[in-house]
Amino acid sequence: MAPATYPFTAIVGMDDMRLGLLLNAISPAIGGVLVRGEKGTAKTTTVRALSALLPQVVTVHGCRFSCDPAAPDPTCPDGPHAGGPGDARPARMVELPVGASEDRLVGALDIERALGEGVKAFEPGLLAAAHRGVLYVDEVNLLGDHLVDSLLDAAATGVSSVEREGVSVRHASRFLLVGTMNPEEGELRPQLLDRFGLTVEVAASREPDERVEVVRRRLAFDEDPAAFAAKWAAEEETLRERIAAARALLPSVRLGDGALRRIAAVCAGFEVDGMRADIVTARTASALAAWAGRTDVLTEDVRQAALLSLPHRRRRNPFDAPGLDEDKLDEILNGFEDEEPDPEPEPEGPDDDGPGDGGPEGGGPDGGGQRPPQDGPGPDGTPDVPQQRQEPAGSGTGPESTDAPESAPATGEAPEAPAVAASAPFRTRRLDVPGLGEGADGRRSRARTAHGRTTGSRRPRGALSRLHLAATVQAAAPHQRARGRSGPGLLVRRDDLREAVREGREGNLVLFVVDASGSMAARKRMSAVKGAVLSLLLDAYQRRDKIGMITFRGAGAEVALPPTSSVDAGAARLEKLPTGGRTPLAAGLLRAHEVLRVERLRDPSRRPLLVVVTDGRATGGLEPLQRAARAARLLAGEGTASVVVDCEQGPVRLGLAAELGRELRGPVVTLDELRADSISALVHTVRTTQTRRAA
Repeated sequence: MAPATYPFTAIVGMDDMRLGLLLNAISPAIGGVLVRGEKGTAKTTTVRALSALLPQVVTVHGCRFSCDPAAPDPTCPDGPHAGGPGDARPARMVELPVGASEDRLVGALDIERALGEGVKAFEPGLLAAAHRGVLYVDEVNLLGDHLVDSLLDAAATGVSSVEREGVSVRHASRFLLVGTMNPEEGELRPQLLDRFGLTVEVAASREPDERVEVVRRRLAFDEDPAAFAAKWAAEEETLRERIAAARALLPSVRLGDGALRRIAAVCAGFEVDGMRADIVTARTASALAAWAGRTDVLTEDVRQAALLSLPHRRRRNPFDAPGLDEDKLDEILNGFEDEEPDPEPEPEGPDDDGPGDGGPEGGGPDGGGQRPPQDGPGPDGTPDVPQQRQEPAGSGTGPESTDAPESAPATGEAPEAPAVAASAPFRTRRLDVPGLGEGADGRRSRARTAHGRTTGSRRPRGALSRLHLAATVQAAAPHQRARGRSGPGLLVRRDDLREAVREGREGNLVLFVVDASGSMAARKRMSAVKGAVLSLLLDAYQRRDKIGMITFRGAGAEVALPPTSSVDAGAARLEKLPTGGRTPLAAGLLRAHEVLRVERLRDPSRRPLLVVVTDGRATGGLEPLQRAARAARLLAGEGTASVVVDCEQGPVRLGLAAELGRELRGPVVTLDELRADSISALVHTVRTTQTRRAA
């Protein structure tokens, strides 16, 4: 007997997430939902609960690709299928692990049998298993770009394609896509964000009564899952019937010209790119009307659909907060007030208050505990629909509130200068790690990757996945006579197989060591330094790097930002960076050495790039410059790639940053040379290239 699933109707709060999931269950053409929020907010529990509400699917007997016997896929690798009754089973929820390979996702061909025996042997992947069900991707922002591309292409087209050196397999792959992510661990690329139909923000409730109810229900479920599920069975069945009724009503929903004009005006008003936003908003508004039991799309449906489908599509800088300006949205929609269609009268009955006492708003049949607040029926009497809630900026409930407080000035030091704003960011020249790595896919340093240009071949290490056909033929050709092959054709054995070696770009760990001492405290100077670091953060965002930040001032150094994929967090720390006091350069370098040591143990394949932003001065203690030089030699001795950004300005310069660069065995660039479009940067690049060639 399968273990009991936590009931969907027993989930407390999380109105936006549950509404987004329900709308996709009603209309899978919406394109899935991306859930953004902190950990521990019942994201996985809610998705699993939804899959239990979906209707059963009927599949062709023995088909590994879940073909519908009423309309089998003509390209199914297990086909062709004859008509007849099929097997009924529950809709599946398939989870895609972060560490999955491309072959695990799309399926794998047995290349040895394809070449040696001439048969097309294909092992289905997770995209085939998720067909006609739910595909759940936790931490989707941590997946490799090539995996996300394959995943979203299948979600958009409904077809999964596998191409392997002339052998092609295609099969249907239509599923409800649900992705979750913690924004503090990095963002998805904008073009990938756009492929998700809806996006919602979730956070744990700050209401004590609601939190108590969450704990009470979870403890009751863990104590006796079957009994807890039985208490909610009636509510689950009511909600299941309501989903089925909305699905049946959806084809009858009328999306009039007035609603289409509202949608077009809203999308144009928020300057979203392309037409996908208009299409998704239209489908979402229709699903909202069907969910409310109506056949006409009203302004409130368009408004709610826009709040779900546009926040991740509007134009914004990487460090801008997500969300939609609701005042601007209402202003656009209010221009169409005279065109509102008359709402249809609602039938009276038990469904007027939603899907039951334990509907998606989180009530319970047993009356235990306090019921969380619910959204009541709308002004037109339609069934209750949870409304999108946007947290105001600075409310203390979002990720922005996690910033650490500014550190107090060290004892005996001069008071710190107030934080200054960064100058405007600019496009920086690419700083990379020398050599050839094998880290995560990215856009910074050269690396051997699964995707990229083919640079050679080698014998396979483990399972063969990237066949180099020419090298394989070249290896097998000299042995054909010894193998008894005299006619046309080629006899290939395992020892002949060669896999392609490809070269692309990797993402690195970019660790910033920023001088925040008194020598950097002049307002214009620190503003320029912050602008340079902000520009490098933007560059790291675009190149898919992890970043970290260490600051040193006063009596020591501190880790302002542990290594993370969230450049938003780095920008927030930089904005509040205080300055003043002495310059413990050695302490900053030694703290960087310790951080890199720990990160090498956690992720040995990701190569670090140390970016030291300083004027090279060192004060405090005995022999501060000598101690800084020893710390720099320690980093250089371990092979750490380093770049020194020289912040020294003025007509008289000491050249200490250049000395530091020599000890670190890394290049030194000025703030001006950091700009990708400056003449001095071009001259520096040419000189560096010539030096490397001479070496």
